[in-house]
Amino acid sequence: MRAVVTRVSSASVAIDGAVVGQIGRGYLVLLGVGPEDTEDTARRLAEKICRLRVFKDEQGKMNLDLAAVGGSLLVVSQFTLYADLKSRRPGFSHAAKPQQAIPLYEYFMECCREQGFVVEHGEFGASMQVSSVNDGPVTLLYDL
Repeated sequence: MRAVVTRVSSASVAIDGAVVGQIGRGYLVLLGVGPEDTEDTARRLAEKICRLRVFKDEQGKMNLDLAAVGGSLLVVSQFTLYADLKSRRPGFSHAAKPQQAIPLYEYFMECCREQGFVVEHGEFGASMQVSSVNDGPVTLLYDL
């Protein structure tokens, strides 16, 4: 799995102009699923992201996790994280097929909810408009 995690003050995702998911303080997670990924991969990634300590403490150091700041997650499926960029036109054969990716995308979100977090999301495969107010900015890449 691959994830781009951005610390945000707010983020939202819309489909056809209608907001389908939005959060305040927390993480915008762009999530890609690869063909080798399993439920174990999804669970490990969810734990890493939910325990990530990148919010500032009272000394201004990145020392607080999502729970400490009462944050939420906005998860958006992003098969383009598996793009083959050898040519000028990206190929996406390295991404998992929807029949594998959808259950793992949903399982990842369930793992985050099991840790006590509010999880908003987009719609797998839809054309979405994602908006965010990056906080920092802090953006991290996970590749499990």
